[in-house]
Amino acid sequence: MCGRYASSRRPEDLAGAFGIEKWEPEEALELDYNVAPTKEVYAVLDRPLKDADSPRPVRQLRKLKWGLVPSWAKTPEGGARMINARAETVHEKPSYRRAFAARRCVLPADGYFEWVTGAQERELEVEGRKKRPRKQPYFVLPADGSVFAMAGLYEFWRDRTLPDDHPGAWWVTCSVITTEAESTPLAVAPADGPRSLADIHPRMPLMLTPDRWDAWLDPARTDPDALRELLAPPPPGLMRAYPVSTAVSNVRNNGPELLKELAAPEEGTLF
Repeated sequence: MCGRYASSRRPEDLAGAFGIEKWEPEEALELDYNVAPTKEVYAVLDRPLKDADSPRPVRQLRKLKWGLVPSWAKTPEGGARMINARAETVHEKPSYRRAFAARRCVLPADGYFEWVTGAQERELEVEGRKKRPRKQPYFVLPADGSVFAMAGLYEFWRDRTLPDDHPGAWWVTCSVITTEAESTPLAVAPADGPRSLADIHPRMPLMLTPDRWDAWLDPARTDPDALRELLAPPPPGLMRAYPVSTAVSNVRNNGPELLKELAAPEEGTLF
């Protein structure tokens, strides 16, 4: 799954990486080292500009809210639960299938956080002890330091309780597509820890390599079967993972120190 990630790249850097044609400086977000559900996040999408003379899709960097609210939802309350969409079923689930056909995006990140329950704590669970498992967080990122491009969907939701000219009348929300985690060896693995992404968690965000960006973002592509081909996992051996401080487990903590690699898992959280 993807329940937390880091996004510390500035709009100018993302514009260069993705060939962004339009972004609004007033929509710039603070660097965020602990992105949690319901936060505003950057999304790359291809869409015609409003009131433009040409219907040509323009690559934009937009600010969306993480947690998709379907257009038909009566209220936005369920958005916080819809942060992830499974690649295996995204084309058929009512909440996602319309967006999958017409509103796809890329959610740029440095990498994502995932938690592993320590071996000692897992043994206590098996024995029926009631001690709460202490989980070790790992940061997962491209081994070459490139942007981590997560496949995503976005949707528009109209708040009918507000007038048309109200700034909050329209919500634009998004979801991260996840896939089965790789069981092949990591490009760079911790000396004492998981050897593959599947050792950390059975799911992972679907990373899109640059050769898939244009096809994924193209709104003219609407055939579900053809689009599903783009959901194939990336080539193995592109990722690395390392342990980080359990401070990231608290959403109130936010800073570059959360990405600092630990020499070993914290005490009590051994893999």
